[in-house]
Amino acid sequence: MATTLSGPDRSGREQAALDAYSRIVTAVAAELTPKVAALNVAHRRSGGRFVRGTGSAVVFTDDGFLLTNAHVVGHSDAGTASFADGTTTPFHVIGADPLSDLAVVRADGPTPPPATLGEADTLRVGQLVVAVGNPLGLTGSVTAGVVSALGRSLPASAGRATRVIDDVVQTDATLHPGSSGGALATADGRVVGINTAIADVGLGLAVPVNGTSRQIITTLLSEGRVRRAYLGLAGIPAPLPPPLRARTERSTGLRIIEVVPASPADRAGLRDGDLLLTAGGAPVTGAQALQRLMLEDAIGRPLPLTALRGDALVDVIAVPVELVADE
Repeated sequence: MATTLSGPDRSGREQAALDAYSRIVTAVAAELTPKVAALNVAHRRSGGRFVRGTGSAVVFTDDGFLLTNAHVVGHSDAGTASFADGTTTPFHVIGADPLSDLAVVRADGPTPPPATLGEADTLRVGQLVVAVGNPLGLTGSVTAGVVSALGRSLPASAGRATRVIDDVVQTDATLHPGSSGGALATADGRVVGINTAIADVGLGLAVPVNGTSRQIITTLLSEGRVRRAYLGLAGIPAPLPPPLRARTERSTGLRIIEVVPASPADRAGLRDGDLLLTAGGAPVTGAQALQRLMLEDAIGRPLPLTALRGDALVDVIAVPVELVADE
């Protein structure tokens, strides 16, 4: 007698949930796949030879501008973009910022309508997200998952200059080489992140689309680069003494572990071992809090700093200079 193997016994509610999940993912895929290009870029290596690199980019304006990762374009100034419908167009690089891992390129030919940028600051852990990119040059690949964590940090560098990208979105939506520069979107199809790294198997990271990144994108569009301020200190989070913690209602400051000689921090009188408490009147609870202040408008402007040195509060004025990133 023949035996029939039945599928999993799912309740109607479970099946309805799976159907709803599928509808969301397919809708986001249909919306974004045409708007995410596969990039082909030639990178110059030592000795003058060229190496081909691939990545992804998201159309975000109706006049042909695409958003991608700085590490995708590297030091190149042009390349080729291919779309899911088979069309191909050259592009040129408008600007790249290695210290946020964001870059803007512009297609020299027609592009699809733009994707809608969302707001990563509204994301919640466990929220459904969809990643659209071109891993291994395979145009129009889609994976889905959830927001695994928020507020992660991702080191970035340009020569000897280093920075930490704030509030990186961590997701379990599978990413592969070539996914960098692609879109991370919410269920309504809004792009809330630019996929930037594969941290581990089943773990991806994306640069958030938020107020900070929008400012960087606007600057790249207008200036082609992002100027940043430089203080010349390095530190780690450290606990405040109990009396100061009670008075300020904060638990940490930034313990200075290095002051670069002849830097603005050195000229202001800061020392190794000082516990930095405020900068420009804003609390400094770690390196990221200080870093957020180090944008173009801080260059050349006096910056009041308050630090704890032993048992004494020390007020100094530093004047940040422009950060020069070595090529």
